[in-house]
Amino acid sequence: MAKKAKATKDRNNQVVATNRRARHNYSILETFEAGVALMGTEVKSLRDGQASLADAFATIDDGEIWLRNLHIPEYHHGSWTNHAPRRNRKLLLHRREIDNLVGKVRDGNLTLVPLSLYFTGGRVKVELALARGKQAHDKRQDLARRDAEREVTREMGRRVKGMTS
Repeated sequence: MAKKAKATKDRNNQVVATNRRARHNYSILETFEAGVALMGTEVKSLRDGQASLADAFATIDDGEIWLRNLHIPEYHHGSWTNHAPRRNRKLLLHRREIDNLVGKVRDGNLTLVPLSLYFTGGRVKVELALARGKQAHDKRQDLARRDAEREVTREMGRRVKGMTS
């Protein structure tokens, strides 16, 4: 019985969209999981796997956190009840977490960036990161480090296979 429930739970953890550029442009300091307040047609459109986090960011207004520029296209079977594709959406966090984020964003020159949008247990969640923007030289260093690591793993693979260069 437990195996069946676990399989259902794993099936419900479905990633809808990821923001790959965020990890390139920002240094991720801390991540949070937040719920998203959505309309019915938005959820249906997300279940079709349609969303874009490319330009999305979060702001703090009057003690509430809002997700801006998240693009969820209109539901194709919707009628006049359809939603606006780029409307502002409220993020659902505990008061303690919101107060913690407010303090960190104000003091540390940090920003809130969404990393991924996914379903868990039938609810839409967003993985929100507290991040600091990278300078151009930081990005170059990261690319060089990644290339060096890739080359080391290639060479190790060659040596294991007996193909020395």
